[in-house]
Formats: sequence, structure tokens, C-alpha cells
Amino acid sequence: MNDSVKTRAKTTETSLEIVDTLRQVDGADLEELSEYLGIATSTVHRHLVTLQERGYVVQEDGEYRIGLMFLTVGGYAQRNWDAYPSIKSTVDDLATDTGERTQFIVNENGERVYLYTSVGQSAVETGAQNGKRGPLHCSAAGKAILAAYPEKRVHEILDRKGLPKTGKNTITDESELFGRLEEIRERGYAFNRQETTNGVHAVGAAVTDSDDHVLGGLSVSGPAHRLKGDVLMEELPQQLLGAVNELELHIQHSVR
Repeated sequence: MNDSVKTRAKTTETSLEIVDTLRQVDGADLEELSEYLGIATSTVHRHLVTLQERGYVVQEDGEYRIGLMFLTVGGYAQRNWDAYPSIKSTVDDLATDTGERTQFIVNENGERVYLYTSVGQSAVETGAQNGKRGPLHCSAAGKAILAAYPEKRVHEILDRKGLPKTGKNTITDESELFGRLEEIRERGYAFNRQETTNGVHAVGAAVTDSDDHVLGGLSVSGPAHRLKGDVLMEELPQQLLGAVNELELHIQHSVR
């Protein structure tokens, strides 16, 4: 029985490695996948056949790509999140009001995941999109989430995920990060000055429910040359906190 369980786990792991590889290389043929993974072509093909039958992989002109079944599953997971309608409405409104890119992220297994993003009329591409994942410590909303957690939980996340550098100003020292988290707790919001992506600034705040459970983080991001001075330090934080307060009130009074 133990051997059977191990075999099934290994099979699943191989299928997921194939999916991850297809995502990372933006499609590949059978031989390329076999070479990337160091797995026999016949084995890779067996997994691809199953994934293709289920709609998770498609084949076009001999090249395999990620299928839209993942969008079906992802859309379900997104809509099934608590208070998603209120979150979406708030993110859309904040993007309209600020003219910038706005996003709501959640913590899943120590990583930030973009649950929903929206763009205002002046927004630029920052690489943020629904479903994208990354470290918590280098984003404004991610740091706001960490600041709202007990210190023990933050240590647990850092022990597993570390402090990888993603932008030129990413905090990679644990003592410095905890100092910043204390500042965030005191003022109620966090800044990201080219810590996630070079040339991008952001401001973010945690969103909690009526029991002070952290649901996620709301943030506004944009080009560093525009989000600076009073705009970054005063105007956007006030707009953000107003949106967070409104969202928390909606969540508190909503009935699923």
C-alpha cells in the first residue's frame, strides 16, 4: 500500500513538473520537454496524453501548451474566495479613482497570489496579473500582511521562503524587515520602493474581517517617476485606507 501511494504521488509530481515546464518555457514539443525534464520521451508522452484528454494541455502544430482548463479551475477558485464580489468592486473603484494599477493579494503557503487586479486610465504594465505568485516580503501589500501577523508566523514563513531579492531595493536582511514591519503596524500601511520590480513604487494595506483575521492586502502601484513625493506618501495612502475601510465594512455586513 505504501509503495502504491508513493507511485501515485510520483506520477502526480511528474505531471505537475510537465505543466510547470510548459508554463515557464511558453510551450514545447515532446522532445524538448523530455530534454528539459530529463525524463524518457515515452513517459512524458503518457502524461501529456492524459493532460490533453482532461483539457489541461493542448497541442498545436506539434507543440504542447497550457490549456484553458486551468482558467476554468482558476476562475472557480477566484470566485469562491470569501467576499470576492466586494473585493473586485473595491479594486475596480480604486483603480478608477487613482488612475493606477490596483490589486488585491492573498497569502497562500507563504507566497503572495494576485486574486484580482484592475487598471486605471494611467496604469502601466508592472507584471502583476491574476494568479501571479511571488514573495510576500518585497511587495507593499505583502509586507502589510506580514505586519498584521504574529511575529511567530512571520518567522515560519521566512524560514520556508527566505528573503529572495527581486528588485534593486528588496529587503534581504531579516532584522531590517522586522524593523519595517513595526513601522507598518504603527502607520497602518506599507510602501514598496522598487522592491518587487525596478522602476515601480506601490503602497499597500492589510484587509481584515470583523474577527481581525487577515484576508489579504490591497495595493496601488505605478511608475516610480509618478508615484513619489506627496502622491506616494500622502495622497495614495489616504485613498487606499479609505478603500480598505469601505471594503472591510462591506465584508463585515455581507452574507455569503
